[in-house]
Amino acid sequence: MALTKKPVTGMKDILPQEMQIRDYLIGLIKETYKSFGFTPIETPVVENLPNLTSKQGGDNEKLIFKIMKRGEKFNLQTATCEEDLADSGLRYDLTVPLVRYYSNHVNELPKPFKALQIGPVFRADRPQKGRFRQFYQCDIDILGEAGNLAEIELILATTTLLGKIGFEGFTVHINDRRILKAMAAYSGFPEDSYDKVFIILDKMDKIGMDGVAAELVESGFAQESVDKYLSLFEALKTQEDGISYLGEALKDVMEPGAAENLSEIVNSVRTTSTTPFNLKFDPTLVRGMSYYTGTIFEIEIAGLGCSAGGGGRYDEMVGKFTNMKTPACGFSIGFERIITILMDQGFQVPGAANKKAYLLEKNMPTDRMCEIMKEAQAEREQGTPVLIAVMAKNKKFQKEQLTAEGYTEFKEFYVKPLGE
Repeated sequence: MALTKKPVTGMKDILPQEMQIRDYLIGLIKETYKSFGFTPIETPVVENLPNLTSKQGGDNEKLIFKIMKRGEKFNLQTATCEEDLADSGLRYDLTVPLVRYYSNHVNELPKPFKALQIGPVFRADRPQKGRFRQFYQCDIDILGEAGNLAEIELILATTTLLGKIGFEGFTVHINDRRILKAMAAYSGFPEDSYDKVFIILDKMDKIGMDGVAAELVESGFAQESVDKYLSLFEALKTQEDGISYLGEALKDVMEPGAAENLSEIVNSVRTTSTTPFNLKFDPTLVRGMSYYTGTIFEIEIAGLGCSAGGGGRYDEMVGKFTNMKTPACGFSIGFERIITILMDQGFQVPGAANKKAYLLEKNMPTDRMCEIMKEAQAEREQGTPVLIAVMAKNKKFQKEQLTAEGYTEFKEFYVKPLGE
């Protein structure tokens, strides 16, 4: 079988210039989130298959890289279904592994537990720019905090990070699944059809109000329900405080306190934040994961054309492992999409130390080479990164490559000093 130089489709090699930005961003993420009290954790990339297929990951469950059973467990002759062949898979996100981790170690962890997790996840998705089959996610989660302090802290921490990266004028869209359900109930949609309604609503920004109306009718929903549903969105266009308006209009079908809770989150963040960004109530925000139970949020960066992160409250997920209801809320930034933006902008890591390259002529005597290495070591101890390399035939091209990697100073050493 012929060997191939290219990586597997949907995965990529990372060149040094991008790796420097990734390392910088990971460092900034850890520094910022630790200042908010989040604790770094790590979970395996391989999870038990039943955990990954527990109907909590939405469409991601269709994109699992499954791992075949090994040794005596694998028997192709007696297999009658897929479960007989595979018992584990590569994680498609960090939330399911976090919940398993928390459930397994709950008696060893503080309450509430503020977790920070950065790591690769895998989805058998169709690759495109900024979307890969192997990519990094970066999540912060608060488990064990039932009040809206969790949402406030998550939004403040995430927006503080984006501000430090250099983003300005971005928008955090916020909604609540309980408001979504109340709007659907008020309109007369059957409860078992809510998810279908929300999938169509989620297309509002692409197909507009008329497109949503047409698709709802085409899906078999009553015209009366569709008209009543969309009248709520029309009415919101003239309301200064959309959350309070819906709280009053839907009071007979909405869970008590849902609208007031969302208003408190919005007002608290606006009062407290020192980062310039827009916090916008968005009644069309759905979020695809079926495990969300309350507040949901999503980041929009102008010109990106897609979400740069999101999250929400998932109070029922831990209980599926422990049989005890545990409040939980999380926020994830689109690490790879942010890296793509920074690369497109020609981002340079700020405050990086000047990097020097010592270029040695070929056949440098050992005693002289040791002297040069001592000189380099002295500079390293003073905090200056120093690369030692043999001088290439095409020295100009070599320097151009090193410059692209961030080297700003070059020192050349010859077997015989110039001029002799």
